[in-house]
Amino acid sequence: MAPDPNSASGSGARDEASLKVPSKDPKRKDEKKEEDLSDEDLALKQQLELYVERVQDPDPGLQKVALESMRQEIRTSTSSMTSVPKPLKFLRPHYGTLKVYYETMLDSDLKKYLADILSVLALTMSAEGERESLKYRLLGSDGDIGSWGHEYVRNLAGEIAQEYMKRQSEEAPIEDLMELVQQIAAFHMQHNAEPEAVDLLMEVEDLDLLVEHVDKANFKRTCLYLTSSARYLPGPDDMLVSDIAYTIYVKFEEFANALQIALFLDNQQHVRQVFESCEDALMKKQFCYILARHGVTLELDEEMVADDNEREACQEILNNAKLSEGYLTLARDIEVMEPKSPEDIYKAHLLDGRASAGASVDSARQNLAATFVNAFVNAGFGQDKLMTVSSDASSGGSSGNWLFKNKEHGKTSAAASLGMILLWDVDSGLAQMDKYLHSNDNHVISGALLGVGIVNCGVKNDCDPALALLNEYIGKEDPSIRIGAIMGLGIAYAGSQNEQVRCSLIPILNDAKAPLDVIAFTAISLGLVYVGSCNEEVAQAIIFALMDRNESEYGEPLTRFLPLALGLLYLGKQESVEATAEVSKTFHEKIRKYCDMILLSCAYAGTGNVLKVQNLLGHCAQHLEKGETHQGPAVLGIAMVAMAEELGLEMAIRSLEHLLQYGEQNIRRAVPLALGLLCISNPKVNVMDTLSRLSHDTDSEVAMAAVVSLGLIGAGTNNARIAGMLRNLSSYYYKDASLLFCVRIAQGLVHLGKGLLTLNPYHSDRFLLSPIALAGLITMLHACLDMKAIMLGKYHYVLYFLVLAMQPRMLMTVDENLKPLSVPVRVGQAVDVVGQAGRPKTITGFQTHSTPVLLAAGDRAELATEKYIPLSPILEGFVILRENPEYTEDH
Repeated sequence: MAPDPNSASGSGARDEASLKVPSKDPKRKDEKKEEDLSDEDLALKQQLELYVERVQDPDPGLQKVALESMRQEIRTSTSSMTSVPKPLKFLRPHYGTLKVYYETMLDSDLKKYLADILSVLALTMSAEGERESLKYRLLGSDGDIGSWGHEYVRNLAGEIAQEYMKRQSEEAPIEDLMELVQQIAAFHMQHNAEPEAVDLLMEVEDLDLLVEHVDKANFKRTCLYLTSSARYLPGPDDMLVSDIAYTIYVKFEEFANALQIALFLDNQQHVRQVFESCEDALMKKQFCYILARHGVTLELDEEMVADDNEREACQEILNNAKLSEGYLTLARDIEVMEPKSPEDIYKAHLLDGRASAGASVDSARQNLAATFVNAFVNAGFGQDKLMTVSSDASSGGSSGNWLFKNKEHGKTSAAASLGMILLWDVDSGLAQMDKYLHSNDNHVISGALLGVGIVNCGVKNDCDPALALLNEYIGKEDPSIRIGAIMGLGIAYAGSQNEQVRCSLIPILNDAKAPLDVIAFTAISLGLVYVGSCNEEVAQAIIFALMDRNESEYGEPLTRFLPLALGLLYLGKQESVEATAEVSKTFHEKIRKYCDMILLSCAYAGTGNVLKVQNLLGHCAQHLEKGETHQGPAVLGIAMVAMAEELGLEMAIRSLEHLLQYGEQNIRRAVPLALGLLCISNPKVNVMDTLSRLSHDTDSEVAMAAVVSLGLIGAGTNNARIAGMLRNLSSYYYKDASLLFCVRIAQGLVHLGKGLLTLNPYHSDRFLLSPIALAGLITMLHACLDMKAIMLGKYHYVLYFLVLAMQPRMLMTVDENLKPLSVPVRVGQAVDVVGQAGRPKTITGFQTHSTPVLLAAGDRAELATEKYIPLSPILEGFVILRENPEYTEDH
């Protein structure tokens, strides 16, 4: 019975101590720095020293009480982690003694108790890399971890990660660790520390555990963290992480988010599953809008949408049949329907005399530039002042007149520009194109065929009018007609993997009599139709076409379209390219490295893979003898790989600055184009200044690339500063026809669609990358690597590949009957809220507008009232709104 009074006094002391601890919190601030402790602290210190002695007492009863008291002391103080808690501080000198004593104890519950306490003490005491906290935790009792406080749990998680790595390398068992991981993950998920739980599970490669632990309150934050971290993970982990996020979204029936991840993973099975799991017909229509924006070609079947009428309505949305209508609604709302002429864009009256004097002469090159400017500015509006003027004005109609103000191949671009003006409006587009198809000038027919392809760009149709029309002309004698038809097919069926197109085009590649330019455009069209599909058959055909070229053709600029077409087949598909890359090593040495660079950069485009960027930079750092062409694609490749996320993008811009300073000439020519791709439709001031500087470069190729890139970074933004720069350049270069042509093209791009369109291949809050849009951009940029031969030669119509990337930068809200519905929305700069506590604001510096509204790069929109519920998590493009049944008007 002897220990009883002691135990009573022990527990008494313990109560007293536990009461005392909170009481000294206020005093902590004004506590003296010197060693002389306040009475309370001194009492606590002596108390703890007494416990340490008692623990080593032979009497188990006393030991138990002492351990209990110690535990209580530590626990009550661990709750606040502003500084090292007092008990831990005072127990530090005794850590060694307790450790030594622990080793001598016999196995018992008490020993486990002591292990628990040592584990907590190790938090502040243990040497770096010893992992003692974890060691004692595993030896201790299996009590609740969380009661020792957050800091302890976090420290344990860190030690587990290290221990796991060590055991994996030694192939030791890890069961005991995994039990602990279970507990820690559950603790973190309950205490709003989702990122920490995810990090731990990633370290121990067991993310599947996450699905059990998420609940309605935290699944959104968990998934947001997963999808954001996926960009920074090496493959195949990134796919794995996104897959877990997909599973969680499906579990909580957040189907729209799940669909976005399915598109990110490019997983058709998942897309199907989302349709089949969702019961809501209206939701399915929203899915179709998302898929149409991404450019997916999909035939809906009965399992995906059961009801026939519903399925028809969904398929119509998926085919983008409503795009033209929505775009024109936006244009009317913003009041920009009035057609603009190239002169309205050039604003020559703002310049001093000399430039306007030179411009009055009607030169074919200037008219060609005006054709493109007119096509870009009035894209999709269905009316302009050059091509669609009503034909009763004079007997021949002035539209014919403009056409014939262009020389030979210029007529091709002029006729095709009509397709651009009537973009997405298939019915009236084909009707207006028809008259040119009966022309007796081959160039006009060629342009009309290309125009037919452009009108159908991104818009699918059940009766495939483009295929029916263009297929007739593919086998014609005249190469220009063939190119028009082939390029038209490539643009109309980009990304659709259409069998018929393949069967029509592959024979041309193997045709020994076909001229080089026809073969080059056939390859590009096949690359576009099968973009990112890794199709073996197409790859084989292109490889054979490459091998069949003779020595002299390898030096031709157009031959370089063949490796590019091969690259497009593997766009963003990472490892899948390796077999083809091996084959490319057997090519002729003149094109071998070029092919290598393109395959590498296309396969990792939009992945942000740091190792690949380093690899490409390594190729750019070599100083080679003249005549090497592979460094241009390597520079563009850096931009293609690094454009995936903001951080990598900023770093790539800095690396490109270095290349400008010490790179060879062929590298310097590619740098402006790479900058143009990194900041496409997103005019960053530092990039704008760099390009402005380069636009006056002594090397005219660098200057031309910089001028075109100024157009690309300002594409569709109406940016006044870039417009001003370009006006000044037009007067600076008024005698240099080639550079003036580039300036005009850039002016047209800046005012793309009167400021309603964007060329940015990223959409949905920069989460998804449209492969078709990227393919169009890089085809055009690779053509710009040799301006003189392609753009300024007779293949200027490669500029029309940009149509693949053109999308309205709008938010269009529609009601349940898909009719436009105007609601107030807040539009502001998007803020990254990943892993932040609470419910932080997602946008900053917002303005409130009524829909439809324009979204600039980096903008995000949210509804200003709760009256409607948006069916899409990201307000971009077409968003269906459903009335909120719980909403009540405030009177």
